[in-house]
Amino acid sequence: MAESKRRGEDAGDERLNDDATVDGVADDDATDADEPVSRGGTATRKRARADSTEGRKTRKDSERIGLFARIARFFREVVAELRKVIWPTRKELLTYTAVVVTFVAVMLAIVAGLDYGFAKAVLWVFGNPS
Repeated sequence: MAESKRRGEDAGDERLNDDATVDGVADDDATDADEPVSRGGTATRKRARADSTEGRKTRKDSERIGLFARIARFFREVVAELRKVIWPTRKELLTYTAVVVTFVAVMLAIVAGLDYGFAKAVLWVFGNPS
């Protein structure tokens, strides 16, 4: 029991914040991020669920928003997501394009060869009626 308290594993007795230390050793799991660090236990799970449900809108709130407002919000979100995209440079784009075109050409040649071979095999097995 004493060893588990030293390691901070007894979730029922202590709750650590981001700046807390256990026996003079800094908590390495704590970060400066806005999101709370989960330390286990039911209290943090309940708090996380409560925080996630606070931001939700009720059904009546979403019904009040008009059609054009929803369409405008959709396009704003699309633009926001496109700003997060890491666009390839011109050199990367040309390299990727060359790789794809080469792969498609090789696959086309394989399929065409198999098609030709199977057609000749079928004509050889069943005979050429002409």
